[in-house]
This record gives sequence, C-alpha cells and structure tokens, in this order.
Amino acid sequence: MSKGLPLIVTRPDPGGATTVLRARKVGLDARHCPLFAVHPLAWTVPDPVQFDALLLTSAQAARLGGEGLARLAALPVHAVGPATADAACAAGLNVVEVGAADGQTLIGAMTSRGIKRILWLCARDRTRFDARGAAISAIACYAADAIAPPADWPALIDAPAVLLAHSRRAAERIAELVPGSRGHLALGAISVKAASAAGAGWAKVAVAERPDDAAMLALARALCHKG
Repeated sequence: MSKGLPLIVTRPDPGGATTVLRARKVGLDARHCPLFAVHPLAWTVPDPVQFDALLLTSAQAARLGGEGLARLAALPVHAVGPATADAACAAGLNVVEVGAADGQTLIGAMTSRGIKRILWLCARDRTRFDARGAAISAIACYAADAIAPPADWPALIDAPAVLLAHSRRAAERIAELVPGSRGHLALGAISVKAASAAGAGWAKVAVAERPDDAAMLALARALCHKG
C-alpha cells in the first residue's frame, strides 16, 4: 500500500518520537521534526489544603513536575486527555476525571460541580482560560523552548506534505517556518485555536475530533492519503 504524502511531526519529545513510531506502524511516511524542546522548571509546591482539585492539561506537567508532585497526591486530578491521565497515574496522582475535549471545557465541567479552588500545573507559555468564577492558580513546572528545525526541513516543506500541530504554539511556529507559499502543504491541528493560529494559505487545514494523539493520527492518515 502507498504511504501517501510524507507526514511531518513537529511535536517535542518524548511525545514526538512516540507519534512518529505510531504513524509508521500504521503505514505513514512519518518524519521526526521536533520544533520545541521541553525541560523542567524549578517550582514551589503550595499547600494542597488551599485547593479543591489539581488540573493537568498536558502530560508534560506530570512527567516533568518532579518530586513536588508527591506532596499533591491527596488532590483529585482532572486531566485533559488519556495521555495526560496516564502520565498523572504513573506519577502517583489520583485521576478522577479525564476530559475528552480541551482545558476550557474541563474547567467548565469542574466549576459546574462547585469546584472553585483549582491548582493548575502547566507550562511557562500557556493558554489563558475563562475561570468561570473559580480561582485558578497557575504554576509553571516546565517549559517548551523553540529550537531550530532539522537540516532537511527546507526540502520537506518544499514538496507536498502534511504537517501536524499538536498545540497552538506549534501551529504558530510552523507558520513562522513556512512564511512563503503554502498551497502544497496540508495542516492537521489538535484544536480550533491551533488551526486558527496557523494562519491562511494552506492546501487544507483540518482539526482532530479530540485533543489526543490517537485522533491526530486518524486525521493524519486521512490527510496523507487524500493528498
């Protein structure tokens, strides 16, 4: 079977390498092109009794949060997506809810049930949410820094291909690195916000049904073979 168009995976590792491996297992011609590198940040663990719940919108927070996570083990965790939930469980945290949409939807569900004091472990560069009347304390425990694209990036984007944007920042970064003609490139975005951040001029922009890697791979298969 033809592998279709090349798939350019821009997600930072370790997630990027996992996405590439999964894509290749389903027959896609996936290329590993991380545009960010993640690393932990020093952070001060607050007193958990000040909060009703812990919000995690990325698996990186659970992977890179370090020893401080143990002090938050009593807090119920509300996680966006199964990958984040799995990482939280692996870190010894108590996951009580897995949101199938995005952080804003999960916050809405939490506040509708009276959860008002929310601790959010997040990235240094993060999305802003409508708190819906809750007090959300955001603490950055990791950062994702932009890095130079791999040496073969110019050749990859010069020919028809599909790019994956696993975040709004990734979509913005892709747009910066493809400043000229884009009509031969398709973009798969993890959310409507990410799709919007990529700008115009692409051959096609499509949004995954859910904000997780499985949905992104399903989208990639469709885009690669349609192309």
